[in-house]
Amino acid sequence: MIQIGDLALDLSDPVILLALALGGLVFVLLIMSLLSARRAAKLSEPLVYQLAQVGQRVQNLSDGQERLSGGLTHVSEAQAQSQTAMLQLMERRLAQVQEQMNENLHGSARRTAQSLGDLQQRLQSIDKAQENITKLSGDVLSLQDILSNKQTRGAFGEIQLTDIVGKALPKDSYTLQATLSNGKRADCLIHLPNPPGPIAIDSKFPLEAYEQLRRAETQEQLNRAAQQLRLSLRKHIKDISERYIIEGETADGALMFLPSEAVYAELHANFPEVVRDGFAARVWIVSPTTCMATLNTMRAILKDARMQEQAGAIRKELGLLYADVDRLGSRVENLDRHFGQAAKDIADIKISADKAGRRARRLDNFDFEELAKDDPSPVVRLAKPPGE
Repeated sequence: MIQIGDLALDLSDPVILLALALGGLVFVLLIMSLLSARRAAKLSEPLVYQLAQVGQRVQNLSDGQERLSGGLTHVSEAQAQSQTAMLQLMERRLAQVQEQMNENLHGSARRTAQSLGDLQQRLQSIDKAQENITKLSGDVLSLQDILSNKQTRGAFGEIQLTDIVGKALPKDSYTLQATLSNGKRADCLIHLPNPPGPIAIDSKFPLEAYEQLRRAETQEQLNRAAQQLRLSLRKHIKDISERYIIEGETADGALMFLPSEAVYAELHANFPEVVRDGFAARVWIVSPTTCMATLNTMRAILKDARMQEQAGAIRKELGLLYADVDRLGSRVENLDRHFGQAAKDIADIKISADKAGRRARRLDNFDFEELAKDDPSPVVRLAKPPGE
């Protein structure tokens, strides 16, 4: 039995023992919890410190966040202003670009319209040229038809010769289709004075042989065409020499007119022996160009001959002209003498008029003394009548 104050505890009572055991257990647990709390307190001191540090850092982070928020706000405002300025600048630039694009589009439209107009004009020119080409093609076909016939080809050469001669010489200095004493008729006869005398021109056009020469594809064809052209030209030279060179009637030579510069060039380039044969036969081969030059030389000869024929008339006219000039000189001298006398008379008249004017002014002023002084001529006194 244990006495605690007014409370008596019986240790033999199992309940009391159980209660004491529970109380001791609770006490032990309380002590252990206190010890654990103490240890926990000791262990939690670094944690509390760290928590304090964390709190401080959190506070710092909060402050930094606030500053960052303010900076972000400032940056946002600056960005908004920059965006506004950028948008305005872009709007202005876009307006300028749009205006420039409009101007460029208008300019491009004008240039395009002008180009289209020019293109239309050129197309019209091309159409006209096409029409001319079509017409020229028809003319070329007609010319080919003409040249394919030997008679029409000869007429073509004669017409060309007539045109050249008509442009180079006076009409009275040549005769077309002139008939000579041997009955042969030359295409043209130039009436040159002696020497050299009238010279005949005959037109020849060896087109077949020349065309064969141009179309030759093999060496054999080329040789055959060249031989044919050589024979044709030599025959023409012989005919002209025999028909149109007549001693005492025509000049000691004649001209063979080739109405094609191509044939003439081919002849002088590849057939010089034919040209020498013409020289030997006193037949000179000419083309339209060289024929014009030759005719101009003949024109100078005709002009000189006509001047010599008119030399007597010219001398007579010069004599009459000299007499007229001499007579004109005499009449000019007489007129000059008359002009001199008239000038002297006019000067005397001016002197008399001046004196008359002075006298009239003095008379008007009653200035007789000065009038007497100026007039030294003696006064003529009247004679007294007899008996006085």
